[in-house]
Amino acid sequence: MLKMAGNKSYTIVEYFGGDSGYRCGYCKNDEGNFSHGMWSHTMTVQDYQDLIDRGWRRSGKYVYKPKLNKTCCPQYTIRCHAPKFQPSKSHKKVLKKISKFISNGELPKEQDDGEPMDSVCDEARPREPSSVCPSEVKRAAIADIQKELPECPAITEVQKEVADGAPADSETSRKDPESVADERTTAAAPKPGMGADPGRPPCRKARDLRKERRLQKEQIRQHADGDSSIVSPTPPTPALTKQPKPLEDFISESLPDNSSHCLEVRLVRSSPPSPQFKASFDGSYQVYKLYQMAIHKDPPDKPSESQFRRFLCDSPLEAEHSPDGPEVGYGSFHQQYWLDGRIVAVGVIDILPTCVSSVYLYYHPDFASLSLGSYSALREIAFTRQLQKQSPKLSYYYLGFYIHSCPKMRYKGQYRPSDLLCPETFAWVPIEQCVLQLESSRYARFNQDPDAGDARVLKDVGRALVLYRRAVMPYAAYSRKRKGSSDELEVQQYADLVGQDCAEKILLYRA
Repeated sequence: MLKMAGNKSYTIVEYFGGDSGYRCGYCKNDEGNFSHGMWSHTMTVQDYQDLIDRGWRRSGKYVYKPKLNKTCCPQYTIRCHAPKFQPSKSHKKVLKKISKFISNGELPKEQDDGEPMDSVCDEARPREPSSVCPSEVKRAAIADIQKELPECPAITEVQKEVADGAPADSETSRKDPESVADERTTAAAPKPGMGADPGRPPCRKARDLRKERRLQKEQIRQHADGDSSIVSPTPPTPALTKQPKPLEDFISESLPDNSSHCLEVRLVRSSPPSPQFKASFDGSYQVYKLYQMAIHKDPPDKPSESQFRRFLCDSPLEAEHSPDGPEVGYGSFHQQYWLDGRIVAVGVIDILPTCVSSVYLYYHPDFASLSLGSYSALREIAFTRQLQKQSPKLSYYYLGFYIHSCPKMRYKGQYRPSDLLCPETFAWVPIEQCVLQLESSRYARFNQDPDAGDARVLKDVGRALVLYRRAVMPYAAYSRKRKGSSDELEVQQYADLVGQDCAEKILLYRA
């Protein structure tokens, strides 16, 4: 990765525009999907965090942003506030299904349709990146940046937030950061002879409850008629408020001891590949190949090893560690689900400064009836909550894109509380408000303030950084050096899409 004074890293991208339509992986429209695209040679986790908060998303090293007002199936960035998440009835049902399978070893008889994961972006093949050699990029001269345009603002480090002293999870903090295994606990069995739950209020007769409801209705009616003389009955003693059981408890209960199967989740760094990732590569690839053929109906020769590496293993994100960050560090990882010593599913994730971003999930088709799409999402939310104890600002779980116009992709809206990203102002809006608008229009501006705009738009394209002939310089300096037709409109479009923060930090490669 390109470095400058102070050991600051650069992100290097090539922008491709997005004028041509390509096949949609959701509605299968041959030319209905439109998006902007960039090839990223290398990228910092903070720059990618800033980009996904403007609607971008990566597939391998290709980073793309759908044109929501033009594409056939508008894709809105969605995030869940992990610390506040509570599993729904359907989520608990999934966990019980997993528990039953692990306990007695029997797969559910009914076949679950599964929740379709985001398509690997192979239909949107980017044009090949330029012939710039990575080694040439790394040798780029940095000294020119100060003399080319002294008034160009210095690139500042990301400001660190002060931790609030929340203790790190004592169980996971002692584990190898490259392999986080599940601790399996068994729910305590009730003691014999205890009978009813002593923490609950005593049962009341149905006759008394009906009488009380009649009195309350009569009181409301009398009050509505203007008669305030009736004396209200003595209110019932309120029941003791019980705190809802946290997600972690449900997950623990789904992994009982003394069971037929053993399920373990291992976190391995995929880029740069850790020894654990390399050792399990073949097993992971074979599951991916079976998944693509069975679930996505790919021919046997399509899910090649090179495709697997390109889209699910290669990543532009550099491995980074921060004193106030999680112990495992930031970057790209695979969460491997091991059943009785073999991989049955893999969740591809990125750990970023404020979130865990879900990239893709694939699983062995023999276990399609276990609803592994839902199960892996619940596990990733729990993992985000675990990391948030170590790094308080890391509190969101990004589920990729929410596609309301595709009914099978609406399941992501069930992980609440969640927000959608406004495509025009890039403000986060609760999904409940957004769905009302999406019911009447595929494309919607979620921010209700008509005067609000893009607060992070780059007003002066001359300040956008470019990499030209191995030298880093602002676009204003580059345009003076370069001879030939102007590319200002393309650079302006790129700067508008990535915003001021990224345009003044990311290096746009110019041949």
